[in-house]
Amino acid sequence: MVIVDDDYANLINGKNVLKKQYEVFTVPSGEKLFELLKQIVPDIILLDIEMPNMNGYDVLRKLKKSHVATDIPVIFLTARRDASSELEGLSIGAIDYMAKPFSPPLLMRRVENHLASETQKKQLREYGENLARMVKDQTQTIVELQNAILSVLATVVEYRDDETGAHVSRTQRYLRVLIDALLQRKFYSDEINGWDVRLMLLSSQLHDVGKVAIPDAILLKPGKLTQEEFDIIKSHTVIGNQIVRDIEGELHEHQFIHYAGTMAVSHHEKWDGSGYPYGLSEYNIPLQGRCMSIVDVYDALVSVRPYKKAFTHKEALNIIAEGKGIHFDPLVVEAFLETADKIYDESQNTGSPSFKKRIETEGSNMPNP
Repeated sequence: MVIVDDDYANLINGKNVLKKQYEVFTVPSGEKLFELLKQIVPDIILLDIEMPNMNGYDVLRKLKKSHVATDIPVIFLTARRDASSELEGLSIGAIDYMAKPFSPPLLMRRVENHLASETQKKQLREYGENLARMVKDQTQTIVELQNAILSVLATVVEYRDDETGAHVSRTQRYLRVLIDALLQRKFYSDEINGWDVRLMLLSSQLHDVGKVAIPDAILLKPGKLTQEEFDIIKSHTVIGNQIVRDIEGELHEHQFIHYAGTMAVSHHEKWDGSGYPYGLSEYNIPLQGRCMSIVDVYDALVSVRPYKKAFTHKEALNIIAEGKGIHFDPLVVEAFLETADKIYDESQNTGSPSFKKRIETEGSNMPNP
């Protein structure tokens, strides 16, 4: 501990009382105290108020502004006995106020009590910090498990279709750009700010998870599908949602995958009600599905498939523009078209692994509550 007093007799008396139990440093001024604090950090400071150049109040105010000394407890030792002086000292951060001349037993007891209290506070802080670290570690473990589940399921889908893996990566990137664009234009911002966008983007990997139940002969057919075959293809939306809901039923914490079911079942619905599986229209279609729909269609248009050639970026944009208010939500189309340059840049980006890692660690740069 440190005793600060410009009266030499007070320094000696204070040190003699406390030195049997504590290591005591003495300094005659506030200036000397700050020089000493460059070398040690005491457990407590006993501080006189009436000192030249820098009085005790000034010293304490400066201590509270120091990132090193701000938490050091301070007891004022002073000849002042008026309530206003005591109140001022306590109001700027002193933990106690003792009048001089002090009673040695009382001084010892006050110091013991305050040091015991500070020890308890330190232990509580350390306990809180340790608990926070444990929670963070557990949370990280849960996040890693969630990511692993999503990745495994996405990989299963990818094995069914050579095109699926690249399609999943590209639609993730388009979806991130689109959501940023919606927020920048304040389209559906209240709803989007209620999402965990990081989890939503990760879950988008599973929008076609229902295709695992579609026979290869239909899923990989190079020619035109019959109506019966197309009906079977359409069932991947309902199957995908059911797969996700079955997983949710087995998990205590399943918010991370909830978005996947919503996108799986709704990304083929159309704004005018002509989509599938339920013929939903306009705002009855979840916003996540309306967003997934447009990036899914765009990627299908600009990609080569066994049954079609690839459209150019410009051609794809024209088709999407024609679908405004018919196939797609008009506001989502507007945001998509206005950010078309970024969409094109992402369509040329083949670095999907790094993008996936960025999604897992950063999420989106959009604010979430």
